[in-house]
Amino acid sequence: MKTLKLKTNLRCAACVKSIQPLFDAEPGIERWDADVSTPDKVLTVEGNEVTAARVGELLRQKGYEVVGEVPANVPAPTAATQPADEPKTSYYPLVLILLYLLGVVGLAEVAAGGFDTARAMRHFMAGFFLVFSFFKLLNLPGFAMSYSSYDILAQRWLGYGYVYPFLELALGAAYLANFQPAFTNAATLVVMGVSTVGVVQSLLARRKIRCACLGAVFNLPMSYVTLTEDLLMVGMAAAMLAMIAGTK
Repeated sequence: MKTLKLKTNLRCAACVKSIQPLFDAEPGIERWDADVSTPDKVLTVEGNEVTAARVGELLRQKGYEVVGEVPANVPAPTAATQPADEPKTSYYPLVLILLYLLGVVGLAEVAAGGFDTARAMRHFMAGFFLVFSFFKLLNLPGFAMSYSSYDILAQRWLGYGYVYPFLELALGAAYLANFQPAFTNAATLVVMGVSTVGVVQSLLARRKIRCACLGAVFNLPMSYVTLTEDLLMVGMAAAMLAMIAGTK
């Protein structure tokens, strides 16, 4: 499969969104990705029949153009060549956070004198939302830009990327305070359900993009790990709603 790396005059996530329908529908393109965070605004296109001329034609339909080509012999960034401000790709931070959350929940259950499923899930979800919102808020603009590359609402309104971490923060506080459990879990189903749609679309399109679940602090690749994380929260919220309904 042929791979082209082209310098463009794309400027932001909104520019990428505007060209997405054209590139997704182009028969000769198998996969594509635009990195507007770099000075060259590199557009990577893969396909057996893809050509720089055709890519240029597609870009011009939306008012953009190819301004150069990245030489094929330029090596991909490695741990040694990666810029100091670009964190390495790793799932380690995510795994470590989840282990910490499980440990804290386990200790809380021991302190309570016995294991209660509903209470354990509530505490886990509280910790999940509070911790994940914290990392997103460390670099709110960076998170919003990354999130807009795949979330179906943030793609249409960039402001949702700025609001989302505060929604997580509010949900975390609500779970911790056991505030209106039915409403809190229903809200979680909606928020995480919408987020899951964007993740599924990106995975099906095989787009090589960064997952924004830990904001712009860590470089987590979008993968089925991200989908599992979202579905876990959806499943726990649904289970807790079923428990609440069963007690009435």
